[in-house]
Order: sequence, then C-alpha cells, then structure tokens
Amino acid sequence: MVVCGDDALAHRLAAELRDVYGERVTLVVPSAREPHRPRIPPPARALDRATALLGRMSAAMTRTTPLPPEGLDDGAEVQEETVRLLEAAQPDDAALAAAGIVDADALALVYDDDELNIHAALRARRLNPRLRLVIRLYNRKLGQHLEELLDQAAAVAALGSDDAGDVEAADASTTVLSDADTVAPALVATAVAGTSKVIEADGLLLRAVERTPVPPGRPGDPGLCTLALLSASANDPEDVPSSAAVDEGPVLLPDDAAAAAAVGCGTIVLETVSYTGRPVRPRGLRGRGAPLASLFSRRLRWSLAAVVGAVLALAVAGSLTTGEDPVHAAYLSLLDLFAINDPAIHDPTPRKILQLLSGLTGLLLLPVLVAAAFEGLGTFRSASALRRPPRGLSGHVVLLGLGKVGTRVLARLHEMGIPVVCIEGDPEARGIALARRLRVPTVLGDVTHEGVLEAAVIERAATLLALTSEDTTNLEAALYARSVNPRLRVTLRLFDDRFATAVYRTLRAAHPRALTRSRSVSYLAAPAFAGAMMGRQILGAIPVERRVLLVARVEVRGHVALEGRTVGEVLRPGRLRVLAVDTSTPDDPETDGGAAAPPPEAEREPAHLVHELGAGYVLRPQDRVLLVATRQGLGDLHVRRQRGAGAGAESGAGAGTGDARQG
Repeated sequence: MVVCGDDALAHRLAAELRDVYGERVTLVVPSAREPHRPRIPPPARALDRATALLGRMSAAMTRTTPLPPEGLDDGAEVQEETVRLLEAAQPDDAALAAAGIVDADALALVYDDDELNIHAALRARRLNPRLRLVIRLYNRKLGQHLEELLDQAAAVAALGSDDAGDVEAADASTTVLSDADTVAPALVATAVAGTSKVIEADGLLLRAVERTPVPPGRPGDPGLCTLALLSASANDPEDVPSSAAVDEGPVLLPDDAAAAAAVGCGTIVLETVSYTGRPVRPRGLRGRGAPLASLFSRRLRWSLAAVVGAVLALAVAGSLTTGEDPVHAAYLSLLDLFAINDPAIHDPTPRKILQLLSGLTGLLLLPVLVAAAFEGLGTFRSASALRRPPRGLSGHVVLLGLGKVGTRVLARLHEMGIPVVCIEGDPEARGIALARRLRVPTVLGDVTHEGVLEAAVIERAATLLALTSEDTTNLEAALYARSVNPRLRVTLRLFDDRFATAVYRTLRAAHPRALTRSRSVSYLAAPAFAGAMMGRQILGAIPVERRVLLVARVEVRGHVALEGRTVGEVLRPGRLRVLAVDTSTPDDPETDGGAAAPPPEAEREPAHLVHELGAGYVLRPQDRVLLVATRQGLGDLHVRRQRGAGAGAESGAGAGTGDARQG
C-alpha cells in the first residue's frame, strides 16, 4: 500500500493500514522533519520503537533519523517493518516509482490540494493500470467525473495489455472520498440534541441513538441491536452508582447477553427509521438573495396601497360625474396623476376638481416611488452581505470555523433546519460564500478577541462546534464559552489523543452537568479511506466517544468467514455483527460460465434485516451483507479472506502470490 499526503490524514491512514490490516505501507511525505505535523519515526533505536506511536503528536518527543535508502533493517520487528518512509516534495513519476507503485495494490492520494491529487492519480494510473486508487477531493462533482475517467482508462489498459487476464482480475477501481463529507454527519450528530447519525444502505435508513442509563427494574428498548456500552464519564448518571457503568472506556458490539446484563450504563443502539421525505423548498429570491417580502417595508407597502386606492377612487368618481366609461375614466385619472394630460379649463367643475386631486395624488406618489427604489436597492445590497444574528435568537448552534469541514457541517445543519450562527476570522474563507447564499448569520472576527462570541449570542446558544484547524483556538473558545454559558454543549475538533483526553477530563470535572465531546477529523476519516484501499465500501462511521464503529457493505463471495455460514455463526462480540442481508441477486450465481448480473440499484429491494431472516440463515456467495464492525473486526475479515485465497492458490500454479502478501 502506498499513501501520499502532507497532513495528519496521511499519517493516520498509514497507521490504520499497518495496525489494523497488517499491510506493508510506503508513506510518501514532503518532509518527515516538519515540527508541526505528526511523524512516523523509523525503528532505528530501541527507545524510538518503545515510545513512538504512529500518527500521534507524542512522536514529536522522540528522536527521528532518516531512513536508509534500502529501507528498514532486517533485524527490525515485523510490526514496524511494514512501514517505509519516503520523502518527496512532489508525487511525480520518480517519487511514485521509488515508492514501488508498479507492484503496489493500492494508492491513496490525500494531499490537501485537489489539483495535486488529480495529477498524481493520472500518473499512477498510467504507471500501473491494475492499481486501486483512493483520492481525496473536496469537489464532489469533479470527483465523479474523475472516477469515470480513471476507471475507463483502467479498462482500456486491460484490453491492450499482454497480461489482460491479470489486469481484469485485479480490482483497479477508483474511489473519490472527501474527509469533510465523511466526518460532517458525525460532527453534526454529536453537536445537536435530539439528532443522530443516519446512514443509508441498501434501501435501509439506520440511526445510531445514544440513550441514558435505565434505572434497575425498568426495561429498556434495545432497538435493532446494541452497538456500545458507554463509559461512566460519557453520561455521568446521577441516579445510578458509578460502578454500574463501564469505567475503562466503551464496550463495542456486545452480545445480547452482555447488553442485557449491563444495567445502569448508557448505551448506543441502532434503530431503523422510515424516510417520509423532506418537502422541497421553492427556489426563488430566498435561496439566492433576499426574500421577496423584504424588498419593501411594511410602511412603504401601506403607502403604495393608499396611492392605488386613491387612484381607484378618483376613477370611480370621474366615471360617475362625467358619465365616461370606467376604463376611460381610469385612464384619464392616470394621465392627471402623472401630469401629462391637458388642463381641464373648459370642462365642468367636477372634472376640474378631480384633475386637481389627481395632481395632488401624483405629488404624493413621487416620494413613495423614490423610497421604494432606495429600499429595493438597499435590500439587494444587503443580500450580498452577511447577516447579523437576529434579536431574540436562542437554542442555536454556534459554528466556529468555515473551512472545508465547517462548510460541510454548515450545509448539513441548514438541511436539517437547525438555526446556526457562524464565526470566521477570514473574510475569504471557503464557507463564507455558502453562508451568504443560505442567509446564515455570520460574525467576522477572531474568536480569541473579546466580544466575538458575545456577538454570536453564545449566552443563549445550545451548542458550540469549534472546528478550526488550531487545537488551541478551539480550546480557548470552548473555555470562554463555558465561562459565559456553563451548560453549553461543546464539541471540539482536536487532533492529539492525549491532549483531547486531558481536555475532556478537565472540562467534565469543572462542568459535570454539561456535555463535552472531542473529535479528530483525521481519526474519523482514516477508517473510510483505509477501507476503500482494501476494496471494501465503507458506508459510514459511528463515533463512540473517542473510538469508531464502521458500517460496511461486503460481498459474501470469497470471504471464508462469511460464505456458507449462518448469520449467528458470523457474529463476533466486540468485533463484528451482521445487520442486514441483500438477497436480491438470483439463486443461480453462474450462467453459461459467467456470474449472473445483479439487478440495477434502482430495482433492488431493501435488504432484509437479521431478525427478518433469522440467525439460521445461510449466507450465499451471491449475497452481500451489511455489517457493523470495529476496525479490528474489518481487518480480521480481510486477513481471513487473504488466508483463504492463499490456501486456494497453493493448490494451483499461483501459490506464491497470496503467501508473499501475507509475509
């Protein structure tokens, strides 16, 4: 596996592939000595091997020495031998060749630059058509076109290659992911009370819900299944002794017996929800600029209505006094109103009086029209400006930071109809345009300065989402916000695990009745990128305190731990659990020597939940299962599949391939 990147996500991803999946990883970074990034120290010294933790800021305390050109020493441990560090300023042909891209199985391009990732992906596809590509792109529409282009290039290369059979057998897929899109739902779920993480998979809508401890003797609702038993500090139950809760971190994926026996601790359960549809909002001036009703003030609308009423009254009076047709009388009144009619010198007295009244009404109409013009111009000018928080706002979410992640979170909150007030110090930030278009109140200013949080009405807010890229800025904002509003719900974006743990414990001790959550974007996004590199489709991540559960869709064919086994046999408490099974593929998997084509996605029926099929259902090769697992559980599933493939290959001509990969 080859990982190319220049920020924390690359290091987290390399750690994920090495520690969870046991893969050999080459990490290509611009510099291994940059002080403000987590580093992977080489295992040149015993002290380094003992104290350095891959992907953590504590690595800054260790000594780092450059890797020798030939790689790691033969005497190094196997666990550490699976990581090779390569310094390269740009992922050009020379750097990719030095990383072994020709013989690699997968490549992840996670630079914080879309253009750089695209150039490297095009080079990598040309150098190795069999390569599985995982690309980090913020532009989703561009990512869809890039996936089609690179998949088509792989197909063309397979047709023209001498080893066409090997190319076709390889999983040369292209997956474009966005770390912001991956973590935005989880951040929104932890910040908003009453909302939860919803994952759509195979026609099902699944929701993870955090539930408070249930007093002894009162039955609880387990939902579809219990995902985790929370630790004591996660909920701080007041009515239940602390010994009843889990003290050493959360227990992930407990079996039914353990979930039933755990009385008095908070749980996270999985539920199914039915989608009723969200009403489509009409697109008009509201979505792009100002609401139509705000073009004219109420006083101006009443003035215009009075002028129109006066014109109609004059038209009716002219028709009654002169005997003219009502339409012609209205026409004459308008001519008099705009002072473009001849003077009624020789007309009867009523006509002269009506003409004078019409001229007076025209004089009154002139300032009204000028005021309407100025109000309309001012409204459109204010539409391009940022809104200020309205008076009386309360129960809203204060979103700090409108970068890549903050922009996605803002879009999610707006879709859910949750009031938001944004704070951003850079007027040219990525999310400013979105906030202006959505008419979201935004405060421009440095959050560390006095009065900025107060301008966002933090004293009446329900939640603070601190999502800037600086841990200290997020912490300072959270501490000051808590001093203003002690019951405020706080979600911090923090990278370092040790720093996050210390902050979490201190805030919980100082404010025991307020909820505090810490989330790392790279920590939440790395499992999805790693799963895509392994050829597995990760549908979503469910955060459980500082740990993560993954929801994945896996084909049964080729997995020794799945194929031919019952749903009950697949269950591994603490590691893996099957949620649903998609049985829409025909029973006969092979027709005329080829695999039966599955029905299109649009024609698939929703997957069957486990309680619908029963624990005795035997998984067929053509089935695909929806499962929730820890990262270790997914890694074990992959390793067992490799062992099965290697055992099958030993009886044929290609026995060395599987063994070499396992070695």
